[in-house]
Amino acid sequence: MYAFLIAVHVVVCILLTIVILLQSSKGGGLAGVFGGGGGGMNAVFGGRGAGTFLSKSTTILAIVFMSLSLVLGMITRGGKGPSSVVSQERERGNVVSPADVLPTVPTEGDVESVPAQQPAGDDAANTDNNQ
Repeated sequence: MYAFLIAVHVVVCILLTIVILLQSSKGGGLAGVFGGGGGGMNAVFGGRGAGTFLSKSTTILAIVFMSLSLVLGMITRGGKGPSSVVSQERERGNVVSPADVLPTVPTEGDVESVPAQQPAGDDAANTDNNQ
């Protein structure tokens, strides 16, 4: 079903492009190449010429194009909510917080009474011995 809708969508895109290019503009467009300004198009499409036929075709093809785009978008989304790699990893439980790997600071209850160590090159101890 999805492949069929994609194929129809591509055909509608191509037809819409052709119909838009065939419409005559102030510069003539591609309609002049196929006789859009001459009597040949008037005989095929009626007394008013190709203008009304091409504009109606453009309107219909544009409506079909937009409708197919919306339908294909809904099918592609599939009713799922927004999904990202981060949310998938959170659901699996594989998320490691940076705070989990940081060292912890001990609180007062965790600190044992450790004797204070003197720095290696303490000048105060050396001056007392020298006097």
